Amino acid sequence: MRWTDDRSDNVDDRRGTGGGGGMIVGGGLGTLIIAAIVFFLGGDPSSLLSSGGGNAPAKTEQRTLTPEELHIREFIKMLTAENEQTWTSIFTANGMQYTPATVVLFENNTTSECGPAESAMGPFYCPADQKVYMDMSFFNELQEKFGAKVTEFTVAYVLAHEMGHHVQTLLGTTQKVDALRRSGRYSEADLNRVSVATELQADFYAGVWAKNTDDKEHILQPGDLQSAIDAAQAVGDDNIQKKSQGYVNQESFTHGSSAQRKEWFMKGYNTGDIKQGDTFNQLLK
Repeated sequence: MRWTDDRSDNVDDRRGTGGGGGMIVGGGLGTLIIAAIVFFLGGDPSSLLSSGGGNAPAKTEQRTLTPEELHIREFIKMLTAENEQTWTSIFTANGMQYTPATVVLFENNTTSECGPAESAMGPFYCPADQKVYMDMSFFNELQEKFGAKVTEFTVAYVLAHEMGHHVQTLLGTTQKVDALRRSGRYSEADLNRVSVATELQADFYAGVWAKNTDDKEHILQPGDLQSAIDAAQAVGDDNIQKKSQGYVNQESFTHGSSAQRKEWFMKGYNTGDIKQGDTFNQLLK
């Protein structure tokens, strides 16, 4: 992936400063939701909305970040800037105003308005504070546990997926999904289908971002798109279930199959058009 000279100030690097800790109290994220976030990219933004803020005490230990960690910070600041610029352009072209999200880098644990954030949860977006939370150790697990070769553009895809959830919040999709979940009128199978649609749309938006950013900045290099596809396929529900339980139960899918995740990322990339991403197909009507 080719780096640009752009950097964003909307990166909060909490590594080396201890961060928050503590257990989840008062219901919040249940065991099944945590399990989903552990195994899949992004988590369920509507479920995160209902968890409430975390008030764990901050630890005071500090350490100096390594040169590699500082390099990662610069990379994330660059990716964040490219997301901000691309989505600002897309929103403006469609008569809307884009509000940037903040990216929080942490290690082990920290706090968010959606509750405690822990490394085991993987990267996620919190609608309550409009921040993306990333512990970079997730990418070691992505490679070692799920077999996806991690490149710089793998990280770019994951961040773009989470920014896709931010776009959903700005467009009101997250709020519609949350209201649907809270209504109590739908079965678990129906809610799983809505969850799949939510995650596939975030993959679509990641593809839209990649296309529009590459058109402007020429960031893509040989193999970059394939690395994003590999990551998307690695965390497909069918692949995860095969590895974790030895069989596939399609009714329990919450993020989409490997084929679906590839399909919607590539549709976003091939069209570059935010209007082509209706993964819900009447589900929210």
